[in-house]
Amino acid sequence: MAPDRSAARPVVKRTARAILLDGDAMLVIKRTKPGEEPYWITPGGGVEPGDESVTAALHREVDEELGAKVTDVVPAFVDTVPEGTAGGVKVQHFFVCRLTSMNLSLRHGPEVDDPCGLYEVVRLPFTREGVTSVNVVPPSLRAFLERNIEGVRALLAPDFG
Repeated sequence: MAPDRSAARPVVKRTARAILLDGDAMLVIKRTKPGEEPYWITPGGGVEPGDESVTAALHREVDEELGAKVTDVVPAFVDTVPEGTAGGVKVQHFFVCRLTSMNLSLRHGPEVDDPCGLYEVVRLPFTREGVTSVNVVPPSLRAFLERNIEGVRALLAPDFG
């Protein structure tokens, strides 16, 4: 008998991540862990019980990881991936937004206080070539960006609303 694919899987984790644009660049974090190949990830992280909303979690995470403030936060992409061994899923919310300020000396939180490897802030050209020139994770985000550079930019157009 085939598995019942209509049954809802429990959401065991939610994250908020920023497709953070600054002019013609996208800010990402190059993660280098001992013994592993580097990868590039968007700023963000888990929604915590004290967060008022997913977007509040996004603002908190961007502040922690970059000492940054953002504006024009628009939902762009949602990804659902298996999480854990009990059949649960992690829902990853990706928002396109603009950088308004950043002071790396104001970074705080676990990535800064107790780092596992290196966290290097990198500006990638926000082009197909730029987002595919490095190992942007998750792969679903990289594929989405590769197909939708113009569409993501359009989410921040002055006439979007």
